[in-house]
Amino acid sequence: MPTQILAADAAPPPADAQAQNTEQVRVWDPLVRIFHWSLVGGFATAFIVEDDLLGVHVWAGYLVLALIAVRLVWGIVGTRHARFTDFVRGPRQVLGYLRESLRLAAPRHLGHNPLGGAMVVALLALVGLTGLTGMALYGAQELSGPLAGLMSGTSPAVGAGLEETHEVLANVTLLFIAAHVAGVLFSSFAHRENLIASMLTGRKRRS
Repeated sequence: MPTQILAADAAPPPADAQAQNTEQVRVWDPLVRIFHWSLVGGFATAFIVEDDLLGVHVWAGYLVLALIAVRLVWGIVGTRHARFTDFVRGPRQVLGYLRESLRLAAPRHLGHNPLGGAMVVALLALVGLTGLTGMALYGAQELSGPLAGLMSGTSPAVGAGLEETHEVLANVTLLFIAAHVAGVLFSSFAHRENLIASMLTGRKRRS
């Protein structure tokens, strides 16, 4: 009898429960994934080449701005987890999630968690502002680009201010990117899942 009890206690969970825990579902659609990695490549290219390859820097900036425009539209009309309504939360929820994360007690979210959603919004804003100030700077100093007509005739002081603002925004964006990567690695550890792989495949486990 004791042997039977031990055997019963050691019995594995039902097959349907195991299947539910490992079942993969699609979370990130192809547009979200293409946007994510293209934005990574575009920003990295612009940041690395700087003014040494001005043409490459400028076109990388155009790519980044075009990607952000598409993502903003997709955030309204896109698939469930791509829409801003799915992951944008108020400051109280974001701070509450941060406190729970520091205690390793934060709940898992199939899409972006509140803190990740706030980071998405912040990065979109920072990268967008970096690109727009770069475009204005290109128009003021090189008299080229879509804003050349608007920026022509500006004083050297305005150009210098734009250049400083552009560089500061780029560096702040890089810091936020580092924080984003750290958050992804932390959440991957806390919830025992590879979030980087999920942005490649688009799939995550259901629960």
